[in-house]
Amino acid sequence: MIRATRILRADAIGAGEIVDRIVLDHGDRHRRRVAMRGVGGLAFLLDLAEPALIEDGDALVLEDGRLVWVEAASERLLEIRAGSPLALKRLIWHIGNRHIPAEIAEEAVFIAEDHVLAEMVRGLGGTAEPVRRPFRPEGGAYAGGHRHDGGHGHHHHDHGDGHDHDHDDDHLGRHHHGHDHGRG
Repeated sequence: MIRATRILRADAIGAGEIVDRIVLDHGDRHRRRVAMRGVGGLAFLLDLAEPALIEDGDALVLEDGRLVWVEAASERLLEIRAGSPLALKRLIWHIGNRHIPAEIAEEAVFIAEDHVLAEMVRGLGGTAEPVRRPFRPEGGAYAGGHRHDGGHGHHHHDHGDGHDHDHDDDHLGRHHHGHDHGRG
């Protein structure tokens, strides 16, 4: 099976033969090694040196130099809005405090559809409407340099709030905890 060994960023695509395209959701655009099949049927192995976020419009470079164009899939999201910029900032704080991947726009924030978070947002005075669109969440403070100790799939740390907890990290930008970071 032919391998795709590097990513060509959208702004660098020029010369090169695009032989297929692949439609990937946010989770599938953050991989290192996985078998893939393009819309036109081309089977290949994504085999990057390390996990990397593949953006909408990028291309995967096959070993023979041909390109597979990447399209971000439409996903089920919540579009969160508030009555003022300050109210939106507060909602973003609550979302970030839960380590939820979020795409921040000028007047809204987008997160993966989740009925519990939708109710939280509404309870805090915001709106949470379901939409379908590509998801492009923020990379986070550790994007590009995020590593995990020993490859065990989780890590342990202290937020300095009087208790410790473990995070299960599935390497797709979703982090799960056994507690809430409440203010009290």
